Amino acid sequence: MNAKLEQLLDQLVRPALRDHGGDVELVDYENGILRLRMLGRCAGCPAATMTNETIIQGQLMPILPELKEVVLVHTVDDALLDMARSLMHRSNAHRTLQ
Repeated sequence: MNAKLEQLLDQLVRPALRDHGGDVELVDYENGILRLRMLGRCAGCPAATMTNETIIQGQLMPILPELKEVVLVHTVDDALLDMARSLMHRSNAHRTLQ
């Protein structure tokens, strides 16, 4: 089932997410519940819930009747953490110079 889900994500979901600088990672599928992690600019985006409802569920559920729910696993993307660290270091360096 995971291979089929990855194929459908590649065909139906990822292109739309990549247009916005994001992606999605399949975390787990069990008992009709698909768990996904948003990546890139989609990670932590306020519109992620709407993206899940309209793009992800809207594309996958009609094709996969066994799919009951798509749950987003919220984590902070490593790239976002790196950007935050960089900003913090610059902010601290700026304070030190004053």
